[in-house]
Amino acid sequence: MIEYAVRFVAGGLIVSAFAILGDMLRPRSFGGLLGAAPSVALATLAIAVVQHGPQYAAAESWTMIYGAVALACYSVAVCHLLMRFQFAALPATIIAFAVWLAVAFGLLASFGGAA
Repeated sequence: MIEYAVRFVAGGLIVSAFAILGDMLRPRSFGGLLGAAPSVALATLAIAVVQHGPQYAAAESWTMIYGAVALACYSVAVCHLLMRFQFAALPATIIAFAVWLAVAFGLLASFGGAA
């Protein structure tokens, strides 16, 4: 129960700090980028360090990096499928999801053992 309280407080503080930072930056849409993923990732890593130590948190951070690279590849694939090949949204996202899976698990298989 205490673990959930710590997660709630740490996550809330970090999300709030990033939301304030996002409000101060221009353009306004920048706030959305800073409001979710970075703050949740930092809260997760902080909790991982406290509960499992820095080695575990380092491995977790690498998996987050792999996911971010895979998301970038997914985004590029969706854009190409929608704009260049005129796919509808649902087929484009389903095909691009396969790209995300391939990149994410490929990176994990290639470099996951080193983390």
